Amino acid sequence: MTLDNTDRQLLNFLQADTKQTTKRLAHQLGLSATAVYERIRKLEKHGIIRNYVALLDRKKIDREFVAFCHVKLVQHAREYVVKFEKEIAQVSEVLECYHISGDYDYLLKVVVEDMEEFREFMVKKLTTISHIGSTHSMFMINEVKHSTAISL
Repeated sequence: MTLDNTDRQLLNFLQADTKQTTKRLAHQLGLSATAVYERIRKLEKHGIIRNYVALLDRKKIDREFVAFCHVKLVQHAREYVVKFEKEIAQVSEVLECYHISGDYDYLLKVVVEDMEEFREFMVKKLTTISHIGSTHSMFMINEVKHSTAISL
């Protein structure tokens, strides 16, 4: 599917505030509410819009501690990769997991309440996954930029 300028504008508006009404979006785009509704349905059907979510304030839900963990597997065998990815996908503290190049195999973004909870995560969850050779963790000092919007 090729995105036209109106699709791009619509996606930018939705990324800024997905709770906008179709009527408001139509007014901003100079279209009818039906036309906007149909465009949104088309974007969903083609998988460009995958999901709608609520972004939470970590401070207000006691999840201020953010760590980034590098993980190195003992071996790059397909079975190890598949097993690790399947298991890490089930760990609720891990918000993001990327298979990366370089000295480590994976980069995890972990969000927990505090250092004590991070230690529990490491000891009782992460290090219990088989085939992990080593880990390296870094902790967030200050969040300078956090965005979920992709520039179109």
